[in-house]
Amino acid sequence: MPILTMPEDDKTHPIPDLTGYITEGQIILGRGMHRKGIFPPIDVLPCLSRLRDKGMGKGKTREDHAGWANQLFAAYARGKESEELAVILGEAALSDTDKIFLQFSKRFENKFVRQGPYEDRTIIETLDIGWRLLAMLPRKELKRISDDEIAKYMPKNKESEPAEETVKA
Repeated sequence: MPILTMPEDDKTHPIPDLTGYITEGQIILGRGMHRKGIFPPIDVLPCLSRLRDKGMGKGKTREDHAGWANQLFAAYARGKESEELAVILGEAALSDTDKIFLQFSKRFENKFVRQGPYEDRTIIETLDIGWRLLAMLPRKELKRISDDEIAKYMPKNKESEPAEETVKA
């Protein structure tokens, strides 16, 4: 796997400019994630995969995979926006829903992105972790997954994730 580091973290055009072709995806490792002690320090939002949709779904992974992935991505993005607002305005200025998304983003990083160096998660285990995380969101906010998928895969116990985060060192 080619690895490219960029001075000052400038990632505007490194891959096409240096290789002469468009890659099928990029995984971005982020200093912020590293500073939080997240391993691997994958910065999810700017990552790119042009082949993602071709490798997921019924007959490949599971029928809920595509909507699940889109919902997790959207919820994490909203949580990161809430985190930015909290830095500027203070967490007390956030709406109750923004606070839920802020907590979601922290749990997403600690329970979904974070993996032990010898952890060997299956795709089904990963899907289940994602569903447990989605269970903490208000139902009206789940706009990218179907009612049938929610009924089939959403944990019935909304307390499936502990309220407090434990940060692993």
